[in-house]
Amino acid sequence: MLQKPRGTRDFLPDEMEFRRTKEAVMRRTARHWGYREICTPTFEHQELYTLRSGPGIVGEMYTFQDKGGRELALRPEGTAAVLRMFVNEAKVLSRPIRWCYLSDCYRYERPQKGRYRQFWQFGAELIGADTPEGDAEVILLADDILRSAGLDYDLHIGHLAPMRHILRDLAEDVRREVMALLDKKNYEGLAAALSACNRTELEEPLTALLEARTPEEAFAICGDVPEKERIERMVEILNSQGLAYTLNFGIVRGLDYYTGMVFEGFAANLGAENQVIGGGAYRLAKLFGGEDVGSCGFGIGFDRVLVALGDIPPAADTVVAVVHTPESRGYAFSVAKSFREAGIRTELNLLDRGFGGQMKHAGKTADYAVVAGVREAESGTVTLKALATGTQKECSIGDAVDGVTTGWH
Repeated sequence: MLQKPRGTRDFLPDEMEFRRTKEAVMRRTARHWGYREICTPTFEHQELYTLRSGPGIVGEMYTFQDKGGRELALRPEGTAAVLRMFVNEAKVLSRPIRWCYLSDCYRYERPQKGRYRQFWQFGAELIGADTPEGDAEVILLADDILRSAGLDYDLHIGHLAPMRHILRDLAEDVRREVMALLDKKNYEGLAAALSACNRTELEEPLTALLEARTPEEAFAICGDVPEKERIERMVEILNSQGLAYTLNFGIVRGLDYYTGMVFEGFAANLGAENQVIGGGAYRLAKLFGGEDVGSCGFGIGFDRVLVALGDIPPAADTVVAVVHTPESRGYAFSVAKSFREAGIRTELNLLDRGFGGQMKHAGKTADYAVVAGVREAESGTVTLKALATGTQKECSIGDAVDGVTTGWH
């Protein structure tokens, strides 16, 4: 028996309906903020991703050659393709541009709880609003989307300017090493790395910055930075909206990719893989042949959000089973059509079940049985039965539809 590939999943109806419900909530919330949905190709030229992340990412991607010998890759994330699309298709649009997307992504990595080889990412990108107001909007949008989906999580917001200011005199390779050690909270390794380059005096301000929880505390450690006013304005906006978050200047994600504000969100019940969102301000358009335009965005791990939300609820819609005889099947199809046109999930017997077998099956799968036998067909009526109570009545098709709609029992 063939099995699905490792790191992929099958979704049964209850789970699929739950996913679609949460997708709709996220899309609707994003649209309320002015973010309209776009879609990019599932595969792109491999260079799109190596330009952004370097050749080392190839080992983490699903790559292939097409019949023309072109090196292609299934998308490992959403942002690069969105900015490529902006450069190709939207350079003349009025700014800022507000886009969102829900894309399936592919990465070749070890599957575990909340981490799959095929996964879905909900993202949003704000292009052309390189301002503290833009930074604040993206953070508030992300929080609104996650809260609207029903997720309780911890939000951490930072800015790279104070950290960059402290590390400004280090060689690039040393700076990369120091940032990686800070990201892992490896203070012993940090001390050794700074000692090796005779910059041990940086250890104290770096570790102190990780504990700073207000802009004032951060500036007291690193001194005034050119972005000081921008950071203060962003924080002022976020506080004015009552946002629940932790200011964390120790966030060091993607130093070479992000240019300023950065943020992350974590759910409590996911174990080690507990990050559900990451984002920040960046400049990618120039890398892909466009102008140097500031952007800001985020990616939500849609699958991790659903895992964090817990058990999948059963489908809540009302189900009607139309019961009939061979002689009244045409009438039964017409009755079923009336219920479906009213937006009611309606199922017909498709097997050689007798009347008793149909009723027994309806008791397992439906909330109401609607009998459309020969007698009902001759009178243009149906017999409506509430299966939970056993109550039944003969009525017109319209009255039966109204009874199901209003929850008659």
